[in-house]
Amino acid sequence: MTRDDILGSRILIVDDEPANVRLLEDLLQREGFQQVIATTDPLRVMGLVSAFAPDLILLDLKMPELDGYALLEQLARLSDPGRFLPVIVLTADPSRSARHRALGLGAKDFLTKPLDTFEVALRVWNVAETTVLFKRLRALAAPEAALPGWRQPE
Repeated sequence: MTRDDILGSRILIVDDEPANVRLLEDLLQREGFQQVIATTDPLRVMGLVSAFAPDLILLDLKMPELDGYALLEQLARLSDPGRFLPVIVLTADPSRSARHRALGLGAKDFLTKPLDTFEVALRVWNVAETTVLFKRLRALAAPEAALPGWRQPE
């Protein structure tokens, strides 16, 4: 796995505050991530997930019309069982109940605002690396990836 494999990760940012979106876009661009899209409209998220096929989502919890918890539920319901789509939650709510609820709904990580940009960069890198490794493992486990002449035991 190379640095370029990780930097090629497709990242979707979801936050209703344009300033937060700009901060995250700038941070990820400085880190070298090239495939980053963002929305301030939580109602667009499921369409963007289908069209963009992100490898990672950065998700705010407190948004109008549709909050991050509802989006986590929707993502879990519509998720392909063979797909790994990690979500890092970003929220101003540091409460234990918010962490437990978000992680219980499938978030892979939880960061509180105000964001420590160095920590965000490290956590995004770590989760993107995990996603790349998952994809490689899944490709190796695919029947067409078997070595020539090798057969599965009957």
